[in-house]
Amino acid sequence: MSISAKKIFFFDLDGTLLTSGKQVSEKTMDALKKFVDAGNHFCINTGRAIDSAKAVASDLGLNFKGSFLCGSDGTEIYDVDKGDYVYKVGVPLDLIRPIFDLAKEYDVHIHAYTETHLVSLNDGECMKYYRRVIKTPLIITDDILKEVKTPPSKLLSVELHDHDKQERFREALHKMTGDVLTTLYSNPYYLEIFPAEAGKGSVVKRLSDYLGIPIENTYAAGDEENDISMLQAAGCGIAMINGKDNVKACADVITKEDNDHDGLAEYILGAI
Repeated sequence: MSISAKKIFFFDLDGTLLTSGKQVSEKTMDALKKFVDAGNHFCINTGRAIDSAKAVASDLGLNFKGSFLCGSDGTEIYDVDKGDYVYKVGVPLDLIRPIFDLAKEYDVHIHAYTETHLVSLNDGECMKYYRRVIKTPLIITDDILKEVKTPPSKLLSVELHDHDKQERFREALHKMTGDVLTTLYSNPYYLEIFPAEAGKGSVVKRLSDYLGIPIENTYAAGDEENDISMLQAAGCGIAMINGKDNVKACADVITKEDNDHDGLAEYILGAI
């Protein structure tokens, strides 16, 4: 197969490729294997950090030949075959302490990421809720910059009870940082904070350029607000029927079934 004939499919994880039980069903897995066996590329494109994406890929048998992991909303692109990063960017270190101070002022939880750990000032209700699924080790510190020595891939604000309060924090953060950072919700509780040059959509362009694959041969599937740029950037953007209305509004197609009923299987096979 020539490079120009190859295709790449970008998948969000939660609510998209994964079932509610955080698994890949047999029918969808069979479709994925046929897709990559035909010489195409598989890519996880998630808001989760790379270490969490690696764990999902390993646990569920998704480490296909020629696959990539894109984490933290497009700030990290990892080549699975080479075991190395293709691209990496982070939140500027000089913004970390002011952002954490602002979060404290607005009484919202926030944490940062290193390559191996979550870093937080506390281990309260929001942190515990987040770590029900994300098993990355946690460091609690009295000073974030004691542990975060290089620009973190992203920051995450978690607010379980008062979305309006979190939205006020988001607006204040935008006033403080301007266009340096992007803030998007990956679900009603999680506010993703990452460099403006990143985003899931930027991954589609960067990785297709890296592989020499025409944009018309790219596919992307997602369900939440942080997936919108990815669906818009891909040659074919696929929204899950269980996704948010604003996600479905920007998609080329909407699945007939949800993530618990192999909604993506026919589109994966159709992309071969």
